[in-house]
Amino acid sequence: MQLTETHKTDLLEIVIVFFILLLIIVIYVPVAIWEEETHYQRESRFRMNNLYDLEVFHKSLTGNFNPDFHEAMNLVNAARDSVVADSLFIEEQAITLNDKEYLVDIYDNFAFEYDTTFGFKSFRRDTILDTTLQIAVYDQSLGRDDSIFIQKRDLFSYEGDPNFNGIVKKEPVERVELVEYYKTFLPDSSTYYCPLTEKAYQIDISEEGSSFKVSSPITVTVKKPRYLLFSFKANSHGIIQDGTRSWD
Repeated sequence: MQLTETHKTDLLEIVIVFFILLLIIVIYVPVAIWEEETHYQRESRFRMNNLYDLEVFHKSLTGNFNPDFHEAMNLVNAARDSVVADSLFIEEQAITLNDKEYLVDIYDNFAFEYDTTFGFKSFRRDTILDTTLQIAVYDQSLGRDDSIFIQKRDLFSYEGDPNFNGIVKKEPVERVELVEYYKTFLPDSSTYYCPLTEKAYQIDISEEGSSFKVSSPITVTVKKPRYLLFSFKANSHGIIQDGTRSWD
């Protein structure tokens, strides 16, 4: 059967559309896979950082690292909750978890360091209601009273001055202030597991207990098929040993 010119044109259009679609797939699918690989790498390293920090907090509280991550996590989280509930819960204290008593030594800035370690720095704009005062202060160089504008909260520093002659005017002021704060989260049991393989991270504590290392459980390249023609690949997400990260 001989193809007509119309059939040839239609066939050419189909071929062109096919190659355009193929080109789009070749360009965008690998990018999507790279983003997926990066996502798992970042999440895994985030969890490794949190795991390491929890163990460091545990050592500061008890004097040693704990090979049982869940026990260490529960104790550190309980210590933070206790300090938040009672600001006087510092120095040598006892915490009971699962019918077991733990002796801890909590330092003054423990809660603050916990919140800044397990938290995301954020900013918000707060509307502040304040009062501006116009006060009269005798200026000896001018030989007369001079007007000064101050915030109401600063008035006490002028009231004891013999040259202070009183308040002339009060004016309410509304201003917007940028406030820095941390969105704190409590590490949970998922911290102990790689998000890609769902295997536990490897924890190594030196015999004398002075050195600690956490390692990715990925020892060989992980490959997963994507869209028939492509593959997701991931190698070890690294290690943290005594505060030094392999990816820095």
